[in-house]
Amino acid sequence: MERKMDIAALEAFIAKDFPQVGDDFAIHTSSDDVLTIRLKVTEKHLRPGGTVSGPAMFALADVAIYLAILERIGPVALAVTTNCSIDFMRKPAANTDLLAEARILKLGRVLAVGDVLIFSEGSTKPVARASLTYSIPPEHGVK
Repeated sequence: MERKMDIAALEAFIAKDFPQVGDDFAIHTSSDDVLTIRLKVTEKHLRPGGTVSGPAMFALADVAIYLAILERIGPVALAVTTNCSIDFMRKPAANTDLLAEARILKLGRVLAVGDVLIFSEGSTKPVARASLTYSIPPEHGVK
């Protein structure tokens, strides 16, 4: 499917419309099938014991799918999460950024469904897997 936003446009959108989280994330790579987002791990993302918290990983999965959807439909701030299921599979590496690989499985008129795998940078074993559904305003969905 045609991409309506490139990496620069996605980064500008997040900086403008979601400045409260814009500094936490960076788009790592984009291909036809996968958008990879980086969580720049800092002290605020850690839980007791020094590992990345579940809420920080949820935020990474949510932002990754959101941007993957916007890459396809354009800058639609009102696309919203309607469902998320996340499996935490192993402890993330300490003091290491996380990378989320987002894949759109279905992009329709009013719903988008995607999967996200989250990895500690440098590892091939996922630390979490999430499945998310987004609601898209009908005028912006795929016809």
